Amino acid sequence: MKLCIAEKPSVARDIAKVLGANQSRQGYMEGNGYLVTWTFGHLCTLKEPHDYSPHYKSWDLIFLPIIPKNFGIKLISNPGVEKQFRVIEQLVDQCTEVINCGDAGQEGELIQRWVLQKARCKKPVQRLWISSLTEEAILEGFANLKPAEDYHNLYLAGNARAVGDWLLGINATRLFTRKFGGNRGVLSIGRVQTPTLAMLVQRQKEIDAFNSEEYWELKTVYRAVHFSAAIDRLKTREKAEKGLDYLKQHLFEIVSFEIKEGKEKNPRLFDLTALQVEANRKYGFSAENTLKYIQSLYEKKHTTYPRVDTTYLPDSLYPKIAGIMRAMHFYSDLTAPLLEGGLPKTKAVFDDSKVTDHHAIIPTEVTPGSNLAREEKLIYDLVAKRFIAVFYPECKISNTLVEGKVGTIPFKTNGRQVLEPGWRAVYAKEKVELQDKSRVEAKDEEQEIPEFKAGETGPHKPLVHQGKTTPPKPYTEATLLRAMETAGKQVEDEELRDMLKANGIGRPSTRANIIETLFKRKYIERKKKNIFATRTGMDLIDTIDDEVLKSPELTGEWEYKLRKIESGEYEANVFREELVAMVTDLTRKVISEKARSISFEEVSVPQKKEKIPRKTTVIEWNEISCPKCQQNRLIKGRTAIGCVQHRECGFKIPFVCFGKKLTEKQIHDVVVKGKSGKLKGFTGHPSGITEGFLALGEDGKVELQSR
Repeated sequence: MKLCIAEKPSVARDIAKVLGANQSRQGYMEGNGYLVTWTFGHLCTLKEPHDYSPHYKSWDLIFLPIIPKNFGIKLISNPGVEKQFRVIEQLVDQCTEVINCGDAGQEGELIQRWVLQKARCKKPVQRLWISSLTEEAILEGFANLKPAEDYHNLYLAGNARAVGDWLLGINATRLFTRKFGGNRGVLSIGRVQTPTLAMLVQRQKEIDAFNSEEYWELKTVYRAVHFSAAIDRLKTREKAEKGLDYLKQHLFEIVSFEIKEGKEKNPRLFDLTALQVEANRKYGFSAENTLKYIQSLYEKKHTTYPRVDTTYLPDSLYPKIAGIMRAMHFYSDLTAPLLEGGLPKTKAVFDDSKVTDHHAIIPTEVTPGSNLAREEKLIYDLVAKRFIAVFYPECKISNTLVEGKVGTIPFKTNGRQVLEPGWRAVYAKEKVELQDKSRVEAKDEEQEIPEFKAGETGPHKPLVHQGKTTPPKPYTEATLLRAMETAGKQVEDEELRDMLKANGIGRPSTRANIIETLFKRKYIERKKKNIFATRTGMDLIDTIDDEVLKSPELTGEWEYKLRKIESGEYEANVFREELVAMVTDLTRKVISEKARSISFEEVSVPQKKEKIPRKTTVIEWNEISCPKCQQNRLIKGRTAIGCVQHRECGFKIPFVCFGKKLTEKQIHDVVVKGKSGKLKGFTGHPSGITEGFLALGEDGKVELQSR
């Protein structure tokens, strides 16, 4: 029997149906020589620190950095997960070979490998690699199964990513929380989330620091066409008024009139990030929701695999394009001209060198009926129209540039006219046009420009426009996704953006989750479509001095190395060693820094309410010697402050002493000064003493003294 393991029950059912495994069992299906079972995404995860040693339950700085010699995995603690794993474990024992039917990507490979590793699988393993879940694609995939070894580098990259995230996340989070956390709770640090937050904080600071300034511009209207003065903005109203008086004394003269014909390139097919950007721009969908909708469309067989970062198709897909278009009945008015005239094959669409494991997101020949939710229909429409638009001719345009002058002051204006709509015809019914650069251009914003002749003059209507400088725009999810894709560089050009993808922050499939994590931890907040860093998020980034943790460029370099591991050009062990060295250096550096904890409280201030920083003291217990043995350092536990060698030494001061809860400062006074200040509220002293001074006795035990 051959065992197929899919990533989800729904995918397993699709595969089982195609294979003829129609007999339902508990946790799997059987038939025609196949066993078909499933995971629920991740069944396994990397072990936690305390799984390696119980003392790692403590977040004390003396245990950092935590560097396991060998990273282990364990089942996720969940009854459903454990039950399904037992099914898989038994089926692995029964089968003759395993077919890995996980999602065809890095995360899918990692999920399956960990499960098979946990199940101690010794059977031969083959890999099903498909880009859609249609019956044709599944049959073709099973006819072309690959040895699991072909995807070993993919697994190594996924495992290196997980280990890297664990090393940095566990150590940096504990390090900064204990060193600088104060009363703010856990300070969550992540390989991808922290540089992403840093970009948002930097933009927030630019916005907060921006001082708006008034300016004045000279404009005029000649033959119903609006012209702007081609000079620097004027800083004072007086200069503007003088300029206006000057303009009134002279006629308008045309200096040059030029018309250039050009072309607008077709938009690219969607990769996941581009789809998330467009859905956010057009419909306000979050990146996470867009991923959810396109994943659902994929599982319903209407679109191809979505978690991709390429906008190209392989040459081998060209013969299937016409069949897909013929199946798209709802778009027959748009596809008919293409099917009648023949589909072009261009390098802008088909390029094997730009396609690795998967191609761009396109529709399949399985068109949706009435089974889609409204949001899924909108996402499908984006994918379908983009798929059609790339095969239309380029849009031909006419750009007009007119230069003029009034006296010695130069003026100019420009206009744009669509001569042949080409691919824009696909979007003719929409109010705004989608563009290659993901910008909105309303047709009615373009002014019609009549023909002018150089040297002509005439009266005009000058005016002064008053405006204010505006701060940098806040990030939206669309612009944040683009910034993550290009490691913080603001890039409009598609080709340049493609070159920067290898060094982007995170992967297309993880960026939405990173953004949502920042929301959940209240490091960022959404106001309409805009995203802002919260006070908590800004405070966290300000606490981190080390640029390694918050630099988009450096994080992009790590991502580049992970891609190199995937392609077999970089060693996973080397990547791990580099991260271990970085985490070790970071730990030493931060522990040696002076604590600078900041907490925030709401304070009323006349005319404005804001969070005011208040300095508090963080006690570094590991820098204080035990007052009893005088040899070891102190550590902070859950219930007490005590000697690191407590079992031998015996010294400790509990946080609740004689019925009173003590602060760390009060315990610090007892340890360092030998006696606390006068305290009240003791309720559990054997002699009924309710107030007094805590002091250390000769045996190192705490005593309550009434004077």
